[in-house]
Amino acid sequence: MTFTPGEQLSAEEVRERVDTLLEDEDVVLFMKGTRMMPQCGYSRRAVELLGKHREEEFETVDVLDNLEAYREALERHSGWETIPQTFVNGEFVGGSDVLAEMDERGDLAETLRT
Repeated sequence: MTFTPGEQLSAEEVRERVDTLLEDEDVVLFMKGTRMMPQCGYSRRAVELLGKHREEEFETVDVLDNLEAYREALERHSGWETIPQTFVNGEFVGGSDVLAEMDERGDLAETLRT
């Protein structure tokens, strides 16, 4: 799915995008910035952890241009409003701290196999 940087979306459009991504993509990371240029350390860490264990591509979504709308839409699915958020097969897995804990336990690779 392709997104245009700087695109202003309504709350409804953001909710629809989130719902569609969670239905259509195996692994989705909602983050601040892009995979090539994360805009916070937590997002950078999440990208690194996913890339370490994910041979296949994973979708990333830069939430910064519509941050509050994404927080609200994601909270409906995860119960969290912090970013980044990772979903696997439509199920909320966690943020970068949870990914790091799973990696330390050896669970992350298995979770990311879809």
